[in-house]
Amino acid sequence: MADNDRGGAASAPGGDAQASKKPKRVRTGCLTCRERHLKCDEGLPNCQNCTKSNRTCKRGVRLNFIDTKCEAIPIIPQAQDWTVQFLDESRDIASEYKGGLSKYSLPETEPVTALTHDAPFDFSTNNTLPAPTVAHQPLPPIQGILPEPYQEDQSQQLSWEQPRHPQHHPAPSNTESTYSHTPLTNLPQSAYSVADRTVAPADETRDYLTSQDEVLYMQVFVEEVGLWMDSMDPQKHFSRLLPFHSLHEPMLLNAFLACGARHLTLVNAKYSEDKALHFYDTATRYLLNSLQNPNRNTIICATTAVILNVYEIMCEKALQRMNHIAGARALIKECGWNAKSTGVGAACFWLNVGMELLSCLHFNWQVAWDPDDWGVDMDFHRETEPGREEIWTHRIVYIVAKICNFRSSIPRYQDSSPHNEQMRLQSRYSEWRKLKDWCDAWNDNIPRTMHPMAYLHPGQTISQSAFPEVWLIKRATIVARLFYHTAMVLMAQINPLMPVESNEMHELQNRHSQQVCGIVAHVKDRGVASVALRSLAIAAECLTTRQEQEEVLQIFTKIRKETGWNVGFVYKELKEKWGWNAETSPSQAQPPRQTPPTHHTQPSPHLTMPISYPSSSTGPVLTLQPSTSMSSAPNQTRRRPQPGILNPILSHADFTMPHHPYQSHYVAPNPLLNSSQSQQFF
Repeated sequence: MADNDRGGAASAPGGDAQASKKPKRVRTGCLTCRERHLKCDEGLPNCQNCTKSNRTCKRGVRLNFIDTKCEAIPIIPQAQDWTVQFLDESRDIASEYKGGLSKYSLPETEPVTALTHDAPFDFSTNNTLPAPTVAHQPLPPIQGILPEPYQEDQSQQLSWEQPRHPQHHPAPSNTESTYSHTPLTNLPQSAYSVADRTVAPADETRDYLTSQDEVLYMQVFVEEVGLWMDSMDPQKHFSRLLPFHSLHEPMLLNAFLACGARHLTLVNAKYSEDKALHFYDTATRYLLNSLQNPNRNTIICATTAVILNVYEIMCEKALQRMNHIAGARALIKECGWNAKSTGVGAACFWLNVGMELLSCLHFNWQVAWDPDDWGVDMDFHRETEPGREEIWTHRIVYIVAKICNFRSSIPRYQDSSPHNEQMRLQSRYSEWRKLKDWCDAWNDNIPRTMHPMAYLHPGQTISQSAFPEVWLIKRATIVARLFYHTAMVLMAQINPLMPVESNEMHELQNRHSQQVCGIVAHVKDRGVASVALRSLAIAAECLTTRQEQEEVLQIFTKIRKETGWNVGFVYKELKEKWGWNAETSPSQAQPPRQTPPTHHTQPSPHLTMPISYPSSSTGPVLTLQPSTSMSSAPNQTRRRPQPGILNPILSHADFTMPHHPYQSHYVAPNPLLNSSQSQQFF
């Protein structure tokens, strides 16, 4: 009833008068009242609200722009030598398409050298650098730089020094060009000097990554590759700090992306190696171009070389990827980094030393950088509190390096004089006793956090493993314990007075080899794979039961699938060591036989190609050449280099030597700038 009354009132003759009394919508109110959410009376020149409140009555049209302030565009006065350079990228863009370059003729002003993936990398050519070659190799060189079998003709040998053919090119522009056929001399140099680092060109400085591919490759590097690179670094430079710094350093960024792209090719067949080669080639060009600038940032150069070294050990054809292994070591020495360094210097030093040590353990080489020159603090009464696990990891790495040198120096022949032979054995036993005491003292003084959190015997494990389950928590602890048990296995094999067949040495070898296998069999951290592979290979040679041997092969297969490390040649070596017959099934195979080395024998370095050490001016480069007998009789057994030599790849890795790495590209840095660069970095 009330609704009807209201409806009637609205339609009554007096309804028009009531409707006309409703307030009107303000159309020309001031902006001040609109901001205060008040109704403006639209009075001019000032409304009543602004007059009463003593405010400025703003008039005009409000636009929804964040910044309505406009200023005059600055005009740069034109100088007499002011020129404009145009960058034609149409040829580069067309090269990305099939048959695109066929539409263009070769430029007349600058020859374009086509780079193929079939030519070996050469550091001596200034104008062009071919894209690196990638083939297939059983294992990355972090486990063995010269895998077996390795067959290569002389046309694919590694060469660092060839006659130079300089070319002259027009002045480079500031635009970054990362395509593989860009001449080396056209890369910008200003971005790498200390003075120019603070004012880098706009196209070389980023706030964050915006490319989908770059984000993917950087994520893979941080989450997969950087894990084992930072295994001995408490600050985790490679996976947590340096990726942010790479946003302002193109050569550092390309090195990271190359490692990430390379890892994807190892674990996923869908990804090709083209992207990895592109980033590797670009980072190498930046590095070599920067080495020609005396005002460069030596810290960035050394860090980039170390990362490119990691890329090379991840490649499936290591011998054609030894471009930065020696160069990284030389740059580390140039920066003065050692065990006493901190920050990024310590991270690069221990990563480089660790990779060399793993290779020397495999080939029975001596460590090129004498461990006594590292500067390791071996006072076991210091740094005993929890949280200092990396310090103790560094100490056990030093001890293992000393053991590696001791093993490689085992005399191959007895002295003709019994008296002299006895004196030599006593001297070597004294040294062996000192190394053994170091190992025992290290294990007795480490923090409690470096001992196992749990230990289950083989019959107690859920997986029914043939090895005990050893649970270690921190990654640095796992790496340290693997090095320690590996050292003890080696010590049992190289006792000068007691052969490994003796009860004491046999029990020592068996106990610690079981510990290595137990740690690796149950570890879930992929960041320890690099050390785990070499330790497991050494420990697996001591196994005697078929169940343990088969489980070790399964562990290698699991690591290969999860991390991409190709360990195919390890299967062959272990089966030969165990006495397996490859032609028979496991059930029909002959019982394994134990052939442990004694102090009169030398462990085989498992090399199939001799190493020639050039004495001419071509540089101290590792050159692989087939022997004469192999050329005439391919079916004959290939000669192997004698064990005990210095690491041939790093024995001359020092810029103070006449035949140093990066020949024809290296220029000594400015000493005045080097002292201040370390203070500007982490």
